[in-house]
Amino acid sequence: MPNTFTSFFKKHPILSVVIGFQGIRLGLVPLMGLMPQDAYYFMYGQHLDWSYFDHPGMVGYMLRGFTEILGSHVWVLKAADFTVSSLSLWVFYNLCTQFLSQARSAVAMLLLCSSVLLSMLSLNSTPDVPLFLFWALSLYCLEKAIFKQKWTFWILGGLCMGLAFNSKYTAVLLPFGLMLFLLFSKTYRKLLWGPWPWVALGVFTIVCYPVYYWNEQHDFISFAFQSTERSKSVSDFGFSPKLLGGFIATQMALIFPLAFLMLSKLAVKYSWRVLRYWRFPSDQILFLGAFFLPTFLGFFLLSPFYWIKINWLVPSYVSGLILLAVFFKRKWLKPQLILGLIIHSLIAFELVTYIIPIRSDDTWWGWEELSQEVSKIESSINPDFIFSADNYKTSAILRFYKHKNVYSANVIGDKGLQFGILDPDLNILAGQDALFIDSDPRFKNLDRPKVAPEKALPFFKEILPLDPILIRNSKGEVLRKFHVFKGVGYLPKD
Repeated sequence: MPNTFTSFFKKHPILSVVIGFQGIRLGLVPLMGLMPQDAYYFMYGQHLDWSYFDHPGMVGYMLRGFTEILGSHVWVLKAADFTVSSLSLWVFYNLCTQFLSQARSAVAMLLLCSSVLLSMLSLNSTPDVPLFLFWALSLYCLEKAIFKQKWTFWILGGLCMGLAFNSKYTAVLLPFGLMLFLLFSKTYRKLLWGPWPWVALGVFTIVCYPVYYWNEQHDFISFAFQSTERSKSVSDFGFSPKLLGGFIATQMALIFPLAFLMLSKLAVKYSWRVLRYWRFPSDQILFLGAFFLPTFLGFFLLSPFYWIKINWLVPSYVSGLILLAVFFKRKWLKPQLILGLIIHSLIAFELVTYIIPIRSDDTWWGWEELSQEVSKIESSINPDFIFSADNYKTSAILRFYKHKNVYSANVIGDKGLQFGILDPDLNILAGQDALFIDSDPRFKNLDRPKVAPEKALPFFKEILPLDPILIRNSKGEVLRKFHVFKGVGYLPKD
């Protein structure tokens, strides 16, 4: 039997590498503590709706499905991410085979499988997890519809594009990419005169309608949050080389330096050819580029003026890595894989030891201990309600662990994201006492503050500072600090 397994993996070395990296990720699943994003989107799933304040609801539906079957445990949330991302990897491979030889498909698989990108999708619940899956499925169906002329895949393509949009608004670039390809392709432009592209767009629109309906019922608050409010913040920035450098550094970390630099070169190369010489590549390259360049170049050009989050380019890499595999030399794979193994080994070491504390609330460490300490304080002062004011993170974590309603920053007049939708009328809390938890991720001392945050003062008759919550490691070193206050007599503002 061992000889059979050895022989199989010798014949399929690429499969053994893929299984190896997925095995590493599976081993990391139980090491990952709860992330604030996990808890926040779990909250989505516990309050099912057509859409939500900052994103559509697919990630919430995904987590609700897994927890309904397996229970509301941290490992279940991680298992959901790992399972869906593994399915995405399988779809990605099938998409690769539509454009590449078996050897080049293996290159694309190794580029994705060795990357931090896939690990990020496998270990942290975000809208990008279902987005990546449905983006890949959309391209798979559209390739079948266009190049294989299978009309049923136009309908399936529209369905998958709609499901991608129900995952994250970035998916609006899918129908844009489809139209871009059809307009620029001399061979397939004629399809625009037929019914099927428009059928696909019609199906896309129908599937997206619940998100639009929810926005209509809530004054288009989600569309505004993801568009006009972000554009206002863009206008606050001038040109900043630091922002550009940060963008390049984070994307290099995501797919590794060589892959990112080569993709950047390809993006510039093909864009220049089109703009300068009006020369178009083959229809297959054009198809991949139509779903890669708008997202990749769009955020790249915006990056010197606005902070681009590391995950915003994730869907562009579906076709981007396939395009890269066409030109990626096999001799470059070895350093790519070695770097991947080193990085994932360091990630595993960090998860086990937490040797480098993260001075941010975007961490997996210390949250359960925080919840336990909050419960102790709660039993001693008996507050009427609990809230936190760090946007959503501490509130979502405490909701998950305490299995009760915990309020957010909207209690003191700030935006509470989805918390503001779930708890729109705070007048029911009038006159009540509160336990106020305020995270201090970059703390400089262990003292309790002399006064409460100024923004909270108008909302209570009195706010009393209490001893802070200090989260220590096994050596007794304080790695996280949370300020604690008792708010007396809540004064809601209309």
